[in-house]
Amino acid sequence: MDNTTLINEATHERFLQLACDQLGYNTAVYELLLTPSREIRLQIPLTKDDGSIVIFNAYRVQHHNARGPYKGGLRYHATVDIEDVRTLACLMSLKTALLELPLGGAKGGINCNVDSLSASELERLTRRFVEKIHRNIGPTQDIPAPDVGTNEQIMAWIQDQYTKIYGYNPAVVTGKPLVTGGSRGRREATGLGVSMVIQAYAKRYSIDLRNCTVAIQGFGNVGRYAAFYLDAAGAKIIAVSDSQGGIINHDGLDIKSVIHHKDKVGTVVGVDNADITDNASVLALTCDFLIPAALGNAITANNVNAISAKCVVEGANSPVSWTANDILTQRGVQIIPDILASAGGVTVSYFEWVQNLQFVNWPLQQVRDGLREKLDQACEQVFSVADEKKVVFRNAAYQIASERLKEALFAAGI
Repeated sequence: MDNTTLINEATHERFLQLACDQLGYNTAVYELLLTPSREIRLQIPLTKDDGSIVIFNAYRVQHHNARGPYKGGLRYHATVDIEDVRTLACLMSLKTALLELPLGGAKGGINCNVDSLSASELERLTRRFVEKIHRNIGPTQDIPAPDVGTNEQIMAWIQDQYTKIYGYNPAVVTGKPLVTGGSRGRREATGLGVSMVIQAYAKRYSIDLRNCTVAIQGFGNVGRYAAFYLDAAGAKIIAVSDSQGGIINHDGLDIKSVIHHKDKVGTVVGVDNADITDNASVLALTCDFLIPAALGNAITANNVNAISAKCVVEGANSPVSWTANDILTQRGVQIIPDILASAGGVTVSYFEWVQNLQFVNWPLQQVRDGLREKLDQACEQVFSVADEKKVVFRNAAYQIASERLKEALFAAGI
């Protein structure tokens, strides 16, 4: 287990433990909320294009389903291990509970380097994964979705392989292409959700976004759409970064040009009218909102003293460690937690699942209106609990989610 996993695992456990203590729950309830219902480990042999055989380790952790079918992403990444997936599955249970979605929590992944696999190898790996796990997923059992290293195409392969076994049912996965039953608005949902949560925060605390600066670490599916919609809302995006470096312009980046450049050359580096910088410098910028939107563990004890933002908005899962969270809180830095800030994706995944079950397609505006309603409602609850109990936003969110999850588990009968 690497250091990243150790920190992230301890982080989510401590946040959950604190919420349970403040709610008056005993150790048994805490352990019930923390412990997954099922953990699945798979070994997937793959014959590569050159004829060689490689065995990949794959995982699916189904955390809790008292509130509905297990729901969570499937990531393809070289750092995936069982502890990482277990942590993310717990966060998904808390996220769906906080948003009051009739879903549970799960997470899965394959330990692989996507860049080292050809398209045909990636497809065969995905289909072999479904062949091994099809009895444990399904529209009323466990519904995967895209995550780090996966996308609409991979979801389409999963759907097709599942269809070969059970017959056509688009509700087996979400985040699919529109042509195979996907939902309008799903691709940008997480990043759009980040912008909606920031707008709700600004409205609640009388902040004019037109006078705010934003820095974003990570310019994948979450970061780019967060940047696009915050820019449209009037905020000034002064820096963004990806795995190859970062760019900065204190007068504000032309986000449409940045997105075009990223799509054309594969990185934000090299955009006109922007200075080159690095990920560490982007995190350390003085700004109103800092959005870590890449992998977890971006802000730790090692770099927390460099953070100069007024508010950290967790676009990624677990980007702030327990120690860093404590230090930032003591300094008065607001942190909007991942189970709220990055909940747009699972919310629109829920909408997609509902559409698939009913064999209907919602117009884009209906999806976006529903997303804003759900996020505004969750933000209002979190902000109100935080203000009334005089706790930080993360603690308020964990208390709300833990209480809902505990009530469902006890109502179902443990």
